[in-house]
Amino acid sequence: MSVPAARGGLENLALSRKEDFQTFVDAPRRQQPDLLLRAQLAALPGERRSAYDRVRREWHANLGPLRTPQLASLHEDLWDIVDSNVQDGDKAKGAVAVDAFPGLGKTTAVLAFAREFHRREIAELGAFTAQGHERWPVCRVGLTGNTGMKDLNRAMLEFFGHPGRQTSTAAQLGLQALDCVLSCEVRLLILDDLHFLKWHKTSGVEVSNHLKWIANEFPVTLLKVGVGLADKGLFSEGETVGETVLAQTGRRTTRLDMPPFTIDTDLGRRHWRQLLLALEQRIVLADAHPGMLADDLSDYLFARSTGHIGSLMTLINRGCQRAQRTGTERLTQDLLDRVKNDAAAEQARQELAYALQSGKATSRPRRTGGAG
Repeated sequence: MSVPAARGGLENLALSRKEDFQTFVDAPRRQQPDLLLRAQLAALPGERRSAYDRVRREWHANLGPLRTPQLASLHEDLWDIVDSNVQDGDKAKGAVAVDAFPGLGKTTAVLAFAREFHRREIAELGAFTAQGHERWPVCRVGLTGNTGMKDLNRAMLEFFGHPGRQTSTAAQLGLQALDCVLSCEVRLLILDDLHFLKWHKTSGVEVSNHLKWIANEFPVTLLKVGVGLADKGLFSEGETVGETVLAQTGRRTTRLDMPPFTIDTDLGRRHWRQLLLALEQRIVLADAHPGMLADDLSDYLFARSTGHIGSLMTLINRGCQRAQRTGTERLTQDLLDRVKNDAAAEQARQELAYALQSGKATSRPRRTGGAG
């Protein structure tokens, strides 16, 4: 048995810097470790067993992204919008806002799209522009709770490692960011955690105005990612000065969602089962078996995650780590009962668990036909 090498270094990335984003984009697909039986595990010499277990730990910590119906739908919409935004530079391009609750995989899905888009652009156009600059199809910026116009400009320059990012004025930073975007032919500008802004405070309106300027002057598709952006007023119409500014942003922005899994229809239950079956194929535990998740733990896992894929992936990852560490080598309800999950999932668990246990609800589709 060959033990695949651990992909060291990927856990130490800051995607707000272009070199790290390039590492993320260029990283090869992880190689799933071989599934060994207990006797084969016991026969591994010490160093090889340690290497095998390390690779399994990294593998289970990075099981996604999975091409769920939600992710596939989001990507189709993003391709529609980005590919249609090839207007000449004198026309403003439509923006996108991925607005969804936490734990639904929106950032994971957006980054997966950004990687595909970056790769496509480089493959079609080359790694350098006609003027000899590095081509950077994607720029990704993470916002903080006190982000103002100057902070946003500086964050864009931080991505490019621009030397003037620490000493310039807000206006200078904006022009320098524009120069970087034009020189590197950026086509997709991702603003993550947009909900951190206080939209109806001075800084929020300031940044909203600045986003309008970016939409007008930068030849990019703005892709905004956040939680409760509609409630924050990003898409609302209003009569006050601040609300009117935000409403103008809403007129140019297409809102996309990442809904949770549901089990109130048979289609929803089938989607849930397909997700569990896909996860089963990726779990590398000696005593794992077909139906371990989709048959034995379907209701239990839905109750523990409440249909949020982020909560599910956290629980599966931690469960696999415990199963490997303790020698259990399989996922069971008894083992997972001892694994802690995120606070939101745990808080919402009780009522749903009662409905599933009492038969008032089920996560199983009709006529499942076994584990496959």
